[in-house]
Amino acid sequence: MGDGGQRRRWEYWWVALRFSLLLCFVEQVSAQIRYSIPEEVKEGSVVGNVAKDLGLAVSTLVERRFRIVSGSNDALFQINQNNGVLYVHKNIDREELCDGTGVCLIDLKIVVETPLEVHYVAVEITDVNDNSPNFPEKEQKFEIAEHTPPGTRFQLHAARDPDVGMNSVHTYKITSNDHFEIDVRQSDEDKIPFLVLKKSLDREQQVKHTLLLTSIDGGNPQRLGTLNVTIVVLDSNDNRPVFSQDTYNVRIQENVGVGTVVIRVNATDPDEGSNSEVEFSLGKTLRRKVYDIFELDRLTGDIRVKGEVDFEDTEVYKLDVQASDKGQPPLTVECRVVIKIIDINDNEPEIDVTSLSNTVSEESKPGTVISLISVTDKDSGINAKVISSISENIPFELKPSYKENVYSIVTKGRLDRELVSHYDITITATDCGQPPLSTFKTLSVQISDVNDNSPEFSQNPIELYLVENNNDNAPVILYPVSANGSAEGVEEIPRNVNAGHLVTKCSKAPDDSSKYLQDVNYDGTLCHSIQYRSGDKRYMLVGPRMSIGSTIVPGSNGNTLVVPDHRRRASGECVGQSSTSS
Repeated sequence: MGDGGQRRRWEYWWVALRFSLLLCFVEQVSAQIRYSIPEEVKEGSVVGNVAKDLGLAVSTLVERRFRIVSGSNDALFQINQNNGVLYVHKNIDREELCDGTGVCLIDLKIVVETPLEVHYVAVEITDVNDNSPNFPEKEQKFEIAEHTPPGTRFQLHAARDPDVGMNSVHTYKITSNDHFEIDVRQSDEDKIPFLVLKKSLDREQQVKHTLLLTSIDGGNPQRLGTLNVTIVVLDSNDNRPVFSQDTYNVRIQENVGVGTVVIRVNATDPDEGSNSEVEFSLGKTLRRKVYDIFELDRLTGDIRVKGEVDFEDTEVYKLDVQASDKGQPPLTVECRVVIKIIDINDNEPEIDVTSLSNTVSEESKPGTVISLISVTDKDSGINAKVISSISENIPFELKPSYKENVYSIVTKGRLDRELVSHYDITITATDCGQPPLSTFKTLSVQISDVNDNSPEFSQNPIELYLVENNNDNAPVILYPVSANGSAEGVEEIPRNVNAGHLVTKCSKAPDDSSKYLQDVNYDGTLCHSIQYRSGDKRYMLVGPRMSIGSTIVPGSNGNTLVVPDHRRRASGECVGQSSTSS
């Protein structure tokens, strides 16, 4: 009772977690929409209004670049950005597209931007009855001894119909006669007809029987296929071969080497001489792919690998094997060999990245989505289980969505372009096979600049010594006033002189690098203060102030500037640079 309660609590917790993830990421990855259309519809036929079904405003579709971004099947469909309608772009042949499987689905990935959203649309292609049943040969011949007992069965060629469901082979009929009837064996994939002897043959009365086998599908209207069956009545050969098993089951790993023996079938015949010698062959009703992958030794009964065995292509092969003796007429018996393919971890995960832009503003808030990631693995089971991660020690993180193996890369911390202007985010996807296989993909992200830094003076304050009775426009100091703001793109930093007592005594050089004295007389004021204020020209943000302290020194009429050397002030000396104009 305790274990059951704990299990229920775990189930409730898991449901709540998945629901929370769904709420968090519904803006990035939406639920799947499914449509259904028949094959062979005209080009331009409307599949559905994707924008309406997704709740998107039609007026924003062009601006948000509403489009299909999926792989090779996207050529079959197109999106109208003016109204959000998904329509058929090319002729669709279901049998060619899906190879006769039960359900034919085409998955489309549709993207809209600003904000970035990915939506998945599945289009089911339904079957129409556009193919007739077809036999592998036009005629099949049997040689049957006249003493063959009633109830003996002879396998006929099975008809193939590329259509599915009711449109595939439905039943068989044979022309009315006294000696034979049809029995149909239902397999997993098809219906196999057998010719059953219901009355003993008499060679003296009739040497040859000609019948017509008709295969009928279940479509409306029905389509037909025919096979001519010829029976020649002979004497001798009392016993047919007998297989040691009616059905053989075997398992092999994919990618097994060519020439590997999969299994040996065995059949014996109690007759003597040539009537007991048995030869083996593969049934003629098998899919062509089987003949490309496997071969049968007609004398030993060994089934060997002939081509590439790929679990991702086919998981189970079913072979019909016949054994015939060399009597006159030869007698034949059949068995079924079922070969199951074991998956090995031979496929690396695949990473698909959908990004709006490779540039992110440094003022982006934590949680901003920069890219959507989807991961797939063609293997199955534990070999297809994928663990994904991104680089460590970066201000980004990988967040899962409600859909398995779909993630968002989001910002998780503050971005500062002045510290780091570019990130290479390495995405790693590793499956859980043995040994595990990994795939890597790098996403480059540039951090765009915003004006978030004020200019800085290289020295603050600056102390100067001036001599009275200077000439107008004599240089006070050739001192480059710099504003070391770190922002990009600022070509010029203007500077303004803020009023102090001495400001009326100074003028600026055109390049702001020098100050010139106007007539300054010693009036007993020992110190004047000039203040600069600088700012970015682009945004005109107010920057820091720099103070310049100045002292008027009685002296000659020459213009002399003394810049104190702070390193030597302790010794009482005043050492500086001077410039004199005549």
